[in-house]
Amino acid sequence: MNYAELTQQLQDNLETDETTFVANIPNFVLRAEENIFRSVYVPELRRNASGTFTGSARYLSKPSDYLSTISVSVNDGTDEEMMQMKDISFIYEAYPQNVEGVPKYYAHFNDDCFIVGPTPDSGYAATIHYYYDPPSIVTASTSWLGDNAEGALLYASMVEGYLFLKGDPDLMQEYRASYKQALDNLTALGMVRIRRDEYREGNIRAEV
Repeated sequence: MNYAELTQQLQDNLETDETTFVANIPNFVLRAEENIFRSVYVPELRRNASGTFTGSARYLSKPSDYLSTISVSVNDGTDEEMMQMKDISFIYEAYPQNVEGVPKYYAHFNDDCFIVGPTPDSGYAATIHYYYDPPSIVTASTSWLGDNAEGALLYASMVEGYLFLKGDPDLMQEYRASYKQALDNLTALGMVRIRRDEYREGNIRAEV
């Protein structure tokens, strides 16, 4: 299913081609994609990115399309070691800025970077294994969801569109139930949930 087909199915299923509704379809689809990718993750949407620690700088930039961490590793020139994810308070308490060495731990500092401890004492190489935000079907015309999970994308978009229309609550429940079933189907294919370091914690069942 491409974007044109999705747009037409939304109008057909919700039985409206009203101008304002049609103009807002891109917003419905973008929110639908965001909801899906923050509920379950697709193994096919994994990437590796190389980075470099800077001596005396305790931050490591995230990739621009970063969505969630699988693992972070550091190479000291001899061995590559997996770093452990910790809460940011642990980094601050256990590793003040002036405590330097080979980084062992990382935490999410903000949307753009990790904070690590100890503070790097040299320019070590880093590898970030992560889930990425794929291009939206709205801008790319096709997408992984459109090709492989069109039910989830369609029903998630219908829920957003029907909220906009302020539709019948009973019918909305049916749309939400269909969306949940579509997410359950993705879960059965091996999706995993958000905001974890899988190297340390392992895969768990997705929850909706």
